[in-house]
Amino acid sequence: MTVTATNAALELVAQLKTLHGAELLFHQSGGCCDGSAPMCFAADDYIVGDNDVLVGSIGGLPFYMNADQYERWRHTDLIIDAVSGIGGMFSLENGSGMRFLTRSDVCMS
Repeated sequence: MTVTATNAALELVAQLKTLHGAELLFHQSGGCCDGSAPMCFAADDYIVGDNDVLVGSIGGLPFYMNADQYERWRHTDLIIDAVSGIGGMFSLENGSGMRFLTRSDVCMS
């Protein structure tokens, strides 16, 4: 599994770093609704648990995924994008007019 980001996502990450500082992280859970989107948090506001897997980084920020979700997606390359819309209720991009979105490619090897 790899995780990469589009230019739009990297621009939004840069804006969030300017607004909130560089100590941010991403988490992708397997939850419903907001939990199915990649969410950006201040590192002090999110406790990375024993059940979280570090799958890579985007824009210099670590990207974690719930282990259950990782088992389902481990043969998938993730592309994090930013599109117009309302961000997750607890994600830092909420209110910016943009939201993070996970796109994927299945790995064949």
